[in-house]
Amino acid sequence: MNMHTSVAPRGWRQKPLWIAIVATLSTPVMAAEPSTQVNLDEVPVTGNPLGVASDDMVVPVSVMGGRELSLRRQGTLGETLNGIPGVTATQFGPNASRPIIRGLDGERVKIMQNGVGVLDASSLSFDHAVGINPLIIEQIDVVRGPAALLYGGSAMGGVVNAIDHRIPKESLDGYTGRAEARFGGPDNTRNGAAVVDVGNGQFAMHADIYSSETSDLTIPGYAVSKRKSQADGTPRENKGKLINSDALSNGGALGAAWTFDTGYLGLSYADSNNNYGTVAEQSVRIDMQNKRLELAGELRALNGPIQKIKLRMAHTDYQHVELEDGAVGTTFKNRGMQGSLEATHVPLAGMNGVLGYQFQNTRFQALGEEAFVPGVVTQDQSLYVYEELAIGQHKVTFGGRSGETTVNSADSDNFGAGQSQRFNPNSFALGGLYAINDQWNATFNLSHNERAPSYFELYANGAHIATGQFEVGSTQLKKERSNGIDAQLKWKSGGHSLTLGAYATKFKNFIGLFNTGNEVAVDGDLLPEAEFRAVPALFKGLELEGKFALNDAWALKVRGDYVHAKDTRNNDYLPRISPLRLGGGLDYHLGSWNARMDVLHAFKQNDVAENELKTDGYTNLSALLAYKIPGKYHVELFARANNLLNDEIREHASFLKDISPAGARSILLGARADF
Repeated sequence: MNMHTSVAPRGWRQKPLWIAIVATLSTPVMAAEPSTQVNLDEVPVTGNPLGVASDDMVVPVSVMGGRELSLRRQGTLGETLNGIPGVTATQFGPNASRPIIRGLDGERVKIMQNGVGVLDASSLSFDHAVGINPLIIEQIDVVRGPAALLYGGSAMGGVVNAIDHRIPKESLDGYTGRAEARFGGPDNTRNGAAVVDVGNGQFAMHADIYSSETSDLTIPGYAVSKRKSQADGTPRENKGKLINSDALSNGGALGAAWTFDTGYLGLSYADSNNNYGTVAEQSVRIDMQNKRLELAGELRALNGPIQKIKLRMAHTDYQHVELEDGAVGTTFKNRGMQGSLEATHVPLAGMNGVLGYQFQNTRFQALGEEAFVPGVVTQDQSLYVYEELAIGQHKVTFGGRSGETTVNSADSDNFGAGQSQRFNPNSFALGGLYAINDQWNATFNLSHNERAPSYFELYANGAHIATGQFEVGSTQLKKERSNGIDAQLKWKSGGHSLTLGAYATKFKNFIGLFNTGNEVAVDGDLLPEAEFRAVPALFKGLELEGKFALNDAWALKVRGDYVHAKDTRNNDYLPRISPLRLGGGLDYHLGSWNARMDVLHAFKQNDVAENELKTDGYTNLSALLAYKIPGKYHVELFARANNLLNDEIREHASFLKDISPAGARSILLGARADF
């Protein structure tokens, strides 16, 4: 499959693909006999390789899938997850938004697809989109808090695992699938997706296709905030529209697997394209292509000391070019292989657990005048063990990881002779679940985590236009180390549930980008110099989530989160930390009808870093009305209203908060069908 989108000027449009997808929604899928028999087990939750339910997890996990995910989908992964307790988003305009977990972003939040890391350039720069489109994702697992034990030292903040089922894992005799389309919203979205799986009980095949097209985002008021205009005199222009925020993306995948009673073996290939405007520069667009080949297999019910073996591998060929007035500027490439081999052993002295090996080999290149990092080869490998010991209704978990990371830069005219850095990050964790009674339980998790510095933290040396700074790395950086504690109190009774969590993470040497106070001349302009430094830091916070069934028709939901983060050298606040947020909602069901009202209030953020502007609070009121049409294909129509108060929403965690607000009041119409 070659669905490459050629470099396109602003305003370019291509309609046939999404029109075809909409047609798919209204056209029944033909099959000889629709006597579909599907064996679908629950998808194991990320963060526990033994596949336990999220209620039995020691670490905080949020799972979003099925209809709930379909109704919540946004244009980016970050915006889809924004609002989950502890989760915000970088929001570099409507087209590039990466999840932030508990105030930590970039390399500290590991983005995965089907349990294997995503090799894109989104952690390098906030204007680079994540190489995953939410339209084809079937489930998203979010681990809040350190997950370095199972997923590597970079996962000090958490893990986001997007699951797409492109490799069938269970026997399928017949067909199954879904289709959906939606129109409207503040960016005049026109998108759609179709997913089909067919099988004969032994072999199964998967196909999916999607397309998404948006216009410039409609905003309430001006793009530039009053605070920025008053602080530096930036004029308040472009009222009502966020210029250069339109986008066009499409893609698809084919997958196949041999399924049998004790496992599966499969392969998939995906190709995606994304062309979008970068709102920080009105003349710059990004044209992205991403090709991914995955291999996955599992053998269960083995004889001997090993019960199960699981293999996951992915090869990624990622590239994007930055276009200025249609001319190619900087090109970013990231190509490599990631994978893991995991073995589940038989119970030993009451312990269930896994042994695993994980590897990564990537080659990153930045080519062009605005490249601020050299070409880099990163190699990483590690061994890990995770164990659970049940003691009656209680549980103790423990494990460790030991790894080796090498980061080698290439010789370059701009960056000088190549350099090589080697690190040995190690992580350990001890957790437990204590069942107080049938309704209450308490969990805790103690962890020590180490992370090797990333290639840009080590070798950056140039103007980074997206952040408006001249960034300087440091080859003197050591492993980033932290110790953390996380505790939760959970209550569940009938249709009611409540979780209250608290955490604290102390960094010995938190690697951040700090302004030096100097200025560097670049092409006649002066840019503030920012240097990657390691400082002691403390992150702590609270999270709340609850659901209460008021009766058979009504349900009440509550949620909230708070993060407090400081540089403990001087007691200064760290930048871009989300303020206190509190929210709630009402959910109503009556026959085929479903209605929701949801509100999230973010308080004013006054606790800011040096040279960082404060951010006003906002209230985001949204509503949903959905109707399921009785019938064979389970069609559901829905209307979603966003920002009903037309509030000026600026996320403090965004680099562009003062020039790029969220969308204005809008209504989005959609339809989805499962067959």
